[in-house]
This record gives sequence, C-alpha cells and structure tokens, in this order.
Amino acid sequence: MNNINLVIVSLVIAIVAIQPLAQEQTDVGEANFVTVLSIDGGGVRGIVPATLLAFLESKIQEIDGPDARIADYFDVIAGTSTGGLMTTMLAAPNEKNRPMFAAKDITNFYFQHSPRIFPKIGRTKFMNSVVTVLGEATGPKYDGKYLRAMAKMMLKNLTIKDTLTNVVIPAFDIRRLQPVIFSSAQGKEVAWKNALLADVCISTAAAPTFFPPYYFETRDVDGTKHTFDLIDGGVAANNPTHLAITHITKEAVMGKYRFSGPEVFDGRRMLVLSLGTGTQTYNDLYTAQKAAKWGLLSWIFTNGTAPILRIFGDAMSDMVDIHVSTIFQSLQVEKNYLRIQEDNLKGEATAMDISSPENMRALEDIGKKLLKKPLSRLDVETGKLEPVKGEGTNADALARFATLLCAERKRRNPA
Repeated sequence: MNNINLVIVSLVIAIVAIQPLAQEQTDVGEANFVTVLSIDGGGVRGIVPATLLAFLESKIQEIDGPDARIADYFDVIAGTSTGGLMTTMLAAPNEKNRPMFAAKDITNFYFQHSPRIFPKIGRTKFMNSVVTVLGEATGPKYDGKYLRAMAKMMLKNLTIKDTLTNVVIPAFDIRRLQPVIFSSAQGKEVAWKNALLADVCISTAAAPTFFPPYYFETRDVDGTKHTFDLIDGGVAANNPTHLAITHITKEAVMGKYRFSGPEVFDGRRMLVLSLGTGTQTYNDLYTAQKAAKWGLLSWIFTNGTAPILRIFGDAMSDMVDIHVSTIFQSLQVEKNYLRIQEDNLKGEATAMDISSPENMRALEDIGKKLLKKPLSRLDVETGKLEPVKGEGTNADALARFATLLCAERKRRNPA
C-alpha cells in the first residue's frame, strides 16, 4: 500500500474511532485548529521556502511581538532533506530553551554554509550532470564531511524528543528497503527511536549520488542495538505533508492530541501550510514522441537530466498535493490548506547543489517574487496551479495565516 492510500485509510479510521474520545475531552485547553507546517526537500533551493518563512514569522511578530518564533505556532513541523534541516533549525532548542534559529536567519545560514556543503568541483557542466545522475566509481559527488561535522557541532547531544514542537522527518533505510520516519512523539515513547538530531539531519539529507548513505546506531532501554543505513527521505516523501497528517491522525486516535471533534481530521479544523522548493519548467523537454525510442540509458540520462528520477520525484510530490487539495476542496475549506510552490524554475536555479553567490541570490529573489505572485490553488483535474481571483497574493495568504496562527495560540493560552 503506498503512502497516499495509507493517508486515506488513516483519515477514515480516525473519523470513526475518535468520536467517543472527542465526547470525553472538553477541557479549556483543547485545540480549535491543529496547525501543520511542511517543507519539501531540494538542497540549496531551500532558500526559497526559507524566504517565505521569514516573511511569515515577521507577520506573526507584528501581532505577538519580536520574540515570537515559528515553532511556537505549529503543532507539527515536517521536513524532508533540506526541509528536514530547516525543521530542525526552527524547532531545536538553544541554551535558553528557545528555537535555535529565527526564520529570518535561515537564508543567511544557507549563504554561509552551502558553498562548503556543495563545493564547486572542477568539472565541465556536462560531467557534473553525468556524475549527478549516474554517480561515479570513486564515490558520490560530495563526501558530506562538512555537513556531518556542522550538524554534530550545532546540535551536539540533542535528540529528537528535545524539540520545542513535534517534528516529523523521513529518511529511507536501504538495508531494509523501507522508509524510516523520525518523530518527536516516538522519540519520547521508544528509547531506540530517540535518535540524535544530528544523525536525523544527516540521514534525511543524504541524497543518492550527491552524498554517501549514513549509518548510525541507537540503543533500547535494555541495551539492544538498532542499526540504520539511511539515505535522503526524498526518495519516499519529498513533500512530507501527508506524513504530518498521518502523524496527527495516529496521535489523535491514541488520545494524545486534545481535539474536540472528528472534523479536525478532514480539514475543517486543520491549518496546513506546505512550502515547496520549486520545480522546473518542463514544457516539451519530455514528450511521448521523444521517449518512444528511449532505452535504459536514455531514461537515466537525457539532455543533462535524469527523466525517470525527475518523474518519480515530481509524481510523489504532486500526488500528495492532489490528495490533500482534494480533501480540503471537497469540504469547502480550501483556505485551510495553503501550498506555495514556484513551478517555473529555469537554468541553474533548478539544481539542488549550485551554491554560487549568484545562484543563491537568484533563489532568494525567486522567493521574494513568489510572495508577490497571485495566490494559486491546485486544479485537481489538470494538476496545474491556477491563480485564485479575489484572494490576493501569496504574501496576503501568509499574512492571513499568521493572523489565524496567532488567534489559535491566544485561544489556547489566554492572558
């Protein structure tokens, strides 16, 4: 059963199973909305959602003051690959038990560290493409040493149960051939799932052909060893929105969230913000006519791209958006689900590892321009993002989201 079907089944089970629980829990502290933030994978293109998050946090601060942070307002933050790193930066505590990073500082983090995570290699553009797609006999494109050292230095002995809000971060175990989902909730309950945050970050970002797989071990309370052989979570869930929804559903069915009714599971009392890292403009890059004569190598490498990998990656992300959009639109609460994605990337901006100052500034500019674009919503029939009349820009939508988040936090914590 694939991830999308699992989400559908879990939602149906939750709606039925939660009703007796909902009647019992009526205390003042119940959540009116459950709030979710999801951040896609995409390497250095993480600068795009980082720019959007900085804007969102600034709008929250206009309402609740300069000390407000993203982690204070979301029940769950889910992130894959670069989104997982960002999730950790937003939710990991510093020495004052506040978020390690303000959202406005994340872009500077990318500018400072990306050139050393993705160092420029003395190859031609063609050879870089070949290496990225096929790998090479001597190993992956980057050794990953700087990323590993930086994560361990920054996060030290923090584990996933230490985060300031619930996080959900996927990876994929190549030994067991199955996804591994790390979450704060599981880390608090099961000793061997309480992995070091540094290990989780390194694992979810270990993109095949770019970085080597990552191995680490954990221990159960009785000393039993558990091993992990992990690569980038993007191979299973580059858009982790469905993972966040499934996590909430499971926790609520088990009585671990304070909701007052089953409608929270079908979107009527759920606020979901999903941020993409951008997709390439394909146009006629791949067509049936062109692909009719492709063999194995052509599907793996054509015109500097990997058609089969891009198709799988886009299909998984888009299916998540289609599924979630269908739920919210069918219940006429489409405003509760905000997906912001740039679908017109071109040139170097499409790459996940070009960390030149020029490209990073271009990605930041793409994020800023995305704020000014009209709010778009997925047409579930065509799969295209269509501008929505009368709802303003993405900046307007994020400002509205900030208002809802602040109202929900005030409702839970009245002065």
